[in-house]
Amino acid sequence: MTKKAEKKDKDLDYIRDRMTFIPSVEPQEVSKESDLNHPSLYFNHELSWMDFNWRVFCQALDPRTPVLERVRFIAITANNLDEFIQKRVGGLKRQQAAGVTKLSPDGRTPTEQLVLVRDTALRMTNMMTRVWEKELVPILKNKVHLEICEYDDLTASEKANAKKYFHEHIYPILTPLAVDPGHPFPLISNLSLSLAIEMKHPLEDSTHFARVKVPASHGRFYFLEKGKNYRLLPIEQIILNNIHELFKGMEIESIYPFRITRNADVRRDEEEAEDLLGMISEELRERRFAPVVRLEVVKDMSDNVLNLLIRELDLEEDDIYQVDGLLDLSDCFEIADLNIPSFTYKPWEPVIAKPFVQTGDSKENQDIFSIIRRGDELVYHPYDSFTATVQRFVEDAASDPKVIAIKQTLYRTSKGSPIVKALMKAAESGKQVAVLVEVKARFDEAKNIEFGQMLENAGVHVTYGLVGLKTHCKVTLVVREEADGPHAYCHIGTGNYHAQTARLYTDIGLFTCNKEFGEDLVNLFHYLTGHAPDQSYKHFIVAPTYMRNKFYELIEKEIESHKKNNNGRIICKMNALDDVGMIKWLYLASQAGVKIDLIIRGHTRMRPGLANYSENIRIISIIGRFLEHDRIFYFHNNDRPTVFIGSADWRRRNLNDRVEAIIPILQPRLRNRLIYVLEQALTDNRLAWDLHSDGRYTLRIPQPKERKKSFHKILMKRAMRRTGSRRELY
Repeated sequence: MTKKAEKKDKDLDYIRDRMTFIPSVEPQEVSKESDLNHPSLYFNHELSWMDFNWRVFCQALDPRTPVLERVRFIAITANNLDEFIQKRVGGLKRQQAAGVTKLSPDGRTPTEQLVLVRDTALRMTNMMTRVWEKELVPILKNKVHLEICEYDDLTASEKANAKKYFHEHIYPILTPLAVDPGHPFPLISNLSLSLAIEMKHPLEDSTHFARVKVPASHGRFYFLEKGKNYRLLPIEQIILNNIHELFKGMEIESIYPFRITRNADVRRDEEEAEDLLGMISEELRERRFAPVVRLEVVKDMSDNVLNLLIRELDLEEDDIYQVDGLLDLSDCFEIADLNIPSFTYKPWEPVIAKPFVQTGDSKENQDIFSIIRRGDELVYHPYDSFTATVQRFVEDAASDPKVIAIKQTLYRTSKGSPIVKALMKAAESGKQVAVLVEVKARFDEAKNIEFGQMLENAGVHVTYGLVGLKTHCKVTLVVREEADGPHAYCHIGTGNYHAQTARLYTDIGLFTCNKEFGEDLVNLFHYLTGHAPDQSYKHFIVAPTYMRNKFYELIEKEIESHKKNNNGRIICKMNALDDVGMIKWLYLASQAGVKIDLIIRGHTRMRPGLANYSENIRIISIIGRFLEHDRIFYFHNNDRPTVFIGSADWRRRNLNDRVEAIIPILQPRLRNRLIYVLEQALTDNRLAWDLHSDGRYTLRIPQPKERKKSFHKILMKRAMRRTGSRRELY
């Protein structure tokens, strides 16, 4: 056996040992007599989300993943956990404080859920830290020649350079804040890294406390060396070892890093808000200083300092997370982004889908509207270029003299967005431009308010969402005056108009000039920008008005078809599944014998493989270099398949509390392309995790002599084949 084969076998043994994830809590036993509301038929939402983050974390454990990508997955896991603590733990704490007694679908109170979540979050924190400190840091040093240093590791000249850097770049922006009878405990911003300092005056016998915020403006790491060898020092260690410069005349007794997380579940009564924009701005201010729900401290922090922080931040013992290593591993993105290509995925450059390739000087080839007139086209990012398709669609519409109107929903977009620039250009040139900017897009509110104001200043008609609903659909309408009258050109997608995430997230979009689709989209924008909620649609399935019942009807139709033809089949690909009503219908379909495959990247309340309930249901999760974000819904329909794409998951919030749009794919060649995508996802044996009825997730591993099937790699190869490219992927 070759050394390469030996290493491969060793890696697979390692993976088999570590890549079966034991659930955060064992689910209840199921009785054959349980009705479909019984708690034993549902996983807990919060714990299922944590299970998803465990699967992300496992990418950092996988020796088949390039080293810097393993570092990236550590950072993603830490970032995800931050968001979970802010949103979900914050929400549970509010329920607990309000005395909520209603049980979750799996039969748990907010207090019971908080205990379970805290246990698994603490376990995740400890394991992340251990893997970073004990596995990845040594690998980085030995294989990548990238060393994460301690201050004591520095030579005398390096310490001198670090001190110079401190005085020139850090010292001027530090603001030491003392705590004493004349100085109340300072307000500490969310997710900020701080230093707690204990000190004494040499002539007094009293201890003093101060807090210093570690600035984020220059990044987390100071580079001692770059090039063939990298040596990095966490910035707080420079501050910590020069802290006496801030407190001259005092004796420093101890210094401890700490970090706080605040509740992001800040809500307002939207019905009473006269100014939605002002309400969101106030909410952003509150979130920065909302109640603290987690305090991360270094393990050796003294009891005196810890007790002071607990008291001043109004915390309980369960809110404390002791960390035996580097605080805030989300800053490892800085390391993962270093330009060391030998230790990352080979760069992927999206291909230009064949219909959109521009060749020669022919106007027909240059005109995107001519391309769309020839027939509907699907684009699948990041395999297909966003820039050459979606961005081009909006930019060409902005500059085309025949275009008279552009309408778009904007949920999230990129900094310096070319889409926003094109919309502004269109308005400035006299076109009618209307944009719905969703200012309640979680964690993007400030950015969206800024974009909205820029658009308004350029003359765009900006609407800031509907009261009580988030606008989550991803749609663009272009109206063009042509020889035979105005024509509507549409883009309907599963993802945001965001040029950067379009290179990382998998999303599907349909370009069409189908007249009935155009009419539906016109009606949808009338609903969004005017007071016209009672719209009707020929093809669009719109939430919250119609979507839930339409999906119920589709599942019921598949059940009836199966009873007649014995070939019922449903395949759905989405981000998450937590809506109890949808799960009940899927249980009913399974009980009727319909075969159901669900490709769910994130969390799910559904328990697959339960005798008498879900034995015909299989659930997999695909985690890899791209973030699975597209939504595809397939119903076999007695060999006359119906396939849909759109913006909505089967979650209560999507079906009840958001404006969403799902559309049917009418052209057979496009339907077949999506069916191929679903089939490849289901046969993956490299990135797919199988969910078992007891909550375990198990990573699929190719059997001996079995061909490896990596979903992402297969779709990249397929994209390249369409253009004749022969690039090497990994």
